[in-house]
Amino acid sequence: MAGTSTNDEANTRYNDRVKSLRDDEYPMLNGSVYLDHAGTTLYPKSLMDRFAQDMTSNLFGNPHSASASSQLSTARIEDTRLRVLHFFNADPAEFDLVFVSNATAGIKLVADALRAAPDGFDYAYHQASHTSIIGVREEARNSLCLDDSQVDEWAGGSCPFGGDGEERPVLFAYPAQSNMDGRRYPLSWSERVRRGRRKTYTLLDAAALVCSSPLDLSQADAAPDFTVLSFYKIFGFPDLGALIVRRDAEQAFDTRRYFGGGTVDMVVCLKEQWHAPKAQFLHERLEDGTLPVHSIIALDAALDVHNKLFGSMRDVAAHTSFLSKRLYGGLRSLTHGNGESVCVLYSPNPKSTDGGLGSGPVVAFNIRNSQRAWVSLAEVEKLASLKGFHIRTGGVCNPGGIASALGLEPWEMRQNFSSGFRCGTDNDIMAGKPTGVIRASLGAMSTISDVDSFVEFVAEFYRDVSPVPVLAEPIAQPHPSRLHVHSISIYPIKSCGRFQVPSGIDWEVKPEGLAWDREWCLVHQGTGQALNQKRHPKMALIRPSLDFERGQLRVSYAGELPVHLTREISIPLSKNPSLFSSSSFRSRSSRVCGEEIQAQTYSSRDINSFFSDALGVPCLLARFPAGGQGKSMRHAKAHLQKHQLPLPPTTRPVLPGSFPPSPPDSDTEKTVCRRILLSNESPILAITLPSVDALNQEIRLSKPDASEISPAVFRANIVIAPAAPDAHLPPYAEDAWSGVRIGPQQHAFEMLGACRRCHMVCINQETAGKSEEPFVTLSKTRRFDGKVFFGVHMCYSENQGEVGLTRERQFPTVRVGDAVVPEWRRQGE
Repeated sequence: MAGTSTNDEANTRYNDRVKSLRDDEYPMLNGSVYLDHAGTTLYPKSLMDRFAQDMTSNLFGNPHSASASSQLSTARIEDTRLRVLHFFNADPAEFDLVFVSNATAGIKLVADALRAAPDGFDYAYHQASHTSIIGVREEARNSLCLDDSQVDEWAGGSCPFGGDGEERPVLFAYPAQSNMDGRRYPLSWSERVRRGRRKTYTLLDAAALVCSSPLDLSQADAAPDFTVLSFYKIFGFPDLGALIVRRDAEQAFDTRRYFGGGTVDMVVCLKEQWHAPKAQFLHERLEDGTLPVHSIIALDAALDVHNKLFGSMRDVAAHTSFLSKRLYGGLRSLTHGNGESVCVLYSPNPKSTDGGLGSGPVVAFNIRNSQRAWVSLAEVEKLASLKGFHIRTGGVCNPGGIASALGLEPWEMRQNFSSGFRCGTDNDIMAGKPTGVIRASLGAMSTISDVDSFVEFVAEFYRDVSPVPVLAEPIAQPHPSRLHVHSISIYPIKSCGRFQVPSGIDWEVKPEGLAWDREWCLVHQGTGQALNQKRHPKMALIRPSLDFERGQLRVSYAGELPVHLTREISIPLSKNPSLFSSSSFRSRSSRVCGEEIQAQTYSSRDINSFFSDALGVPCLLARFPAGGQGKSMRHAKAHLQKHQLPLPPTTRPVLPGSFPPSPPDSDTEKTVCRRILLSNESPILAITLPSVDALNQEIRLSKPDASEISPAVFRANIVIAPAAPDAHLPPYAEDAWSGVRIGPQQHAFEMLGACRRCHMVCINQETAGKSEEPFVTLSKTRRFDGKVFFGVHMCYSENQGEVGLTRERQFPTVRVGDAVVPEWRRQGE
C-alpha cells in the first residue's frame, strides 16, 4: 500500500506540473481537450520560440558546401544525428540514422532498396500493422499477413515462406505498438526471426510507441535491422522522421539504384554512364538531395525543450500509463440504466497482470445504446468536436486491427466497399456492424481533467439512465388544418448561402429537386474534394443570386476582404463548353460526400480567384448539371427511419430510440433510383416552423439567455407553417407524413425519410459564426439509433395518380403561400 500511495503522489505531482504549463505552452488548445496524440502531438510555444531564436541568430547554408554557413549546418546536423541516437540508446558504432520526411518515407526507403535486389524479396507483416507497412507488399515477390501465433512459429524456426536454400531475402515488419488500440508487441521478435537459415531483415514501426514511451536500442544484436519513427509524434515539431539502421544490415541497400544530389562522390554522364556512391557512412548514400536543415535544427531544440518540460521519456510513460488506466476504467464503468455497457472496449486492459506487454496510452472503443445498437462514429465525432474534444474515429489507417477487433471478414469489407463505404465517409454502420472505432490517445501534456471530462461527456450524451424502457407516445394525427409554404430557398452553390425565392414567383420542380438548386460546387484545386461549410464556415458568406434577365448567377461575398479584391462576380447561366477548362470539361474527378463524380470546372481565372480569395483556399468553381451517365449522375440516399414508422398496437414498449423491425415490403425496403445533383441525400429538404419553435423552447429551458435559432441554419428548401394563427400543427408532425400535396394543382411529394444532421447546423448563416447549438440540444431531444435528425427529405412524385399529361404536370411549380395538405402514414405501412 505504501508503494501505491507513493505512486499516486508522484502522478499527482506530475499532473499538477503539466496543468501549470498548459495555458502558457499550448495556447492553441483554447480550452479544448486533445485526445489524438497517436495522430500528432501538440507542439509547445517555448519550442517555437527557441527555434525562431535559432533561425534569427544564425545563418544556415546548404550542407553540400565549404562556406562557413554550410559548415555550421553540417556540424549541427551531425550533432543532432548523434543526439537522436543517444536518445534511443543506440550506439553510433552499431547504428546509423537516416533523416527522412516521416516514418512512411523510411519504410519506403527500405522497400525500394530490397525491390532492387536481383530476385526481389519476400515480405511478411503483422496484422496490426499501419497501412504504410502493409503497402510494402505491393513491391514484394510474395507476401503474407501474420497473427501473433504465426509470428511465434516463425520465431521458433518455421519460416512461413519455406525454402531454406532461397537466396531471395525476407523482410518482416511489425509495429512496436498498434496505432489502433495501443497493444504492444515483443521487440524480441526481431532477433528471434533473424535466427533462421534464410536471410531475413526486420523492420520495426516505432512511430506509435515513441509518442509516449522510451525505445531502448542498447542491445544491437537483438535490435531490429530497420526502425522507423516520426519526431512530430514525440515533440509536435518538426515534421521530420528517421530510419535507424543496424550496421550489420547496411548491405540491404547495396542494390539500391537511385542516387540523388549529395549522395555520390563522382558522376560521369558524357559518353559513359558511371557513378561512385559515397561510402563512409550509410546516411550519406541515402539522404538524397539537400537535407531539411531547418527541421533538423528544430529537432535539436525539441530534444531540449521536451526534456525541460516533461523530463525523461520514462517520466512521460509513467504519466500517460496512469492516465490511460483512468480513462479505460472510466469508460468501462459506464452502464445504462438497464445494466448494459455503454462502451465496447477493444484496447487491452492497462491494468492487466497476465504477463503480457500491456498497452500504450490508447483506448479504442465504440458506443452502444441501451438496446445494444451501435452509435454512429460520425455522430460522436461531430458532437465531440462541438464540445471541444479532439478525437479520431474510423479505420485509423489500421485495416488489420480494425477487421480483427470488429470481426469483419474480408468478404464483409469488400461488400461494404461495394455498398458505398469509403474511408472518411459517414457510412459507418453497415450490415449491423461498425466500420471503425473511436480512438482516444494520451500524451505528455494530457491531464486528469482531460480524462475525466471526456468520460463525463460520454456519460452525458450516450448513457440512458432509465431503468424501465418506455417508448415516447406516437404523434397523434391532428384535426384538418390549413398549412402553407412559408418560404422557398435554393442553394445554387453547394454549402454556400441561399437564394430566397420571392413571393409570387412560380418555381420549377424537377425530379432531381428545385430548379438551380446545388448545381454548382467549389472544389479544392489540388484534391478535387468539394468544399463544405463544416470545414469552411465562411462559405455561408458567399451569397448567390439568380438574375434571369441577364442570364447570370451573381455572387457576392459578405465577409471582410482587402479593398483591392473583388466583392462580386457574375457567372453565365449558360452551359456553353467554352466556359470550362477543356480537359476538365471532358472529365474532372471530384468527390462530394465521399462519392466520386465527374465535374466541369471553370477556366476563368477571375471566377476562380474570387472564390479562392474569399475563402483563403485554392479552389475552382465546378458545375454538375442534371443528367449524365456513370460518375456524372447521382442518386438519392434518403430513406425512412425507424422512429418514423408507426408501431403495431401489440408492440411492447422498449427504450426510446429503439424500434421493432419494419414490416416486409415497407418503405424502408423499397429501392427507387431518384436522381439528385449535389445535395447530400435527396432532391428536396423540408422543415416545419412549429418544430423549430419547439427546438428553441428546449434550448431556452436549459439556456435561458441563449439566442433563438433561425430556421435558416437547417438550410431547407421548403419551410412549411400554419397558414393562420388558429391553424395548429404539432412539432415534428412531419415525421409521420407519408407525403404532401402542394398548390392548387395538388402536386404530390413523397416523404423519403428524416434528415440526419451534423454540426453544420451550428453555423450562423448570416455571420458564419459557430456555436454549439442547436446540435447539442438536438443530440438530447432528436437522437434515434445514435443519429440526430431534424427535418424531412422529399421528392416530387412523377406518378401523380392521374391519367393524361397537362402543362402543370409537365412543368410543375411551387410558390410561397401555396396550400400544403399532408398525407399521414397509415398503420402497418
